[in-house]
Amino acid sequence: MLGLFRAVMPKEDRFFELFAQHAATLVLGAKALRDLMEGGEGVEAASARVYQHEEEADEITRQVMGAIRRSFITPFDRSDIQDLTTSLDDAIDQMRKTAKVVSLFEVKTFEPQMREMAAIIVQAAELTVEAVALLPDMRKNAQRLTELAVRVTQIEEQADLMYDQGRKALFLANRATGSSGDPMTFIVGVDIYSHLEKVVDRFEDVANRISGIVVEQV
Repeated sequence: MLGLFRAVMPKEDRFFELFAQHAATLVLGAKALRDLMEGGEGVEAASARVYQHEEEADEITRQVMGAIRRSFITPFDRSDIQDLTTSLDDAIDQMRKTAKVVSLFEVKTFEPQMREMAAIIVQAAELTVEAVALLPDMRKNAQRLTELAVRVTQIEEQADLMYDQGRKALFLANRATGSSGDPMTFIVGVDIYSHLEKVVDRFEDVANRISGIVVEQV
């Protein structure tokens, strides 16, 4: 009877498949966000792609949460599965919030540091894909997983520097009164920078979740 019960439950490999799908949507979302930051007439279409990939990620999240409830066997602790899934979803949720600010304030041009931050968000997403792919054999891949976590942390530190440099440049460009300065441009720009910085923070959260799982399992 126990064997039959196990047979009808989702296999633990299904979780790894869903993690991989989730991470892949982060790359697609990040590339759409990078395209959005190029500005111009493509902003609206790029925003729509961010929204689309966020919806795809939400569906994967629902599948994971359903599988947790149904599964007899999970590859590691259920709370860790839930936390990892939530952190993956938070990353693309923050991308959507960034796109929403851009759409709300009808921004069409972006600062160089914004584009640089969007580019390293793609890097963080691609590192996340690699890390998730190593989870099925995390004992063998523990060292590489640690290296990836360190690299994501370095990217987060790089993003913090860009965040500070970008806000400073925005302030200097808009602090003057009259026609040469625009307070609203500064306010909206800082809001966009804040959201981009939070996207990178969410990827660091993912890396930390994976590191914690590795420490527990290895």
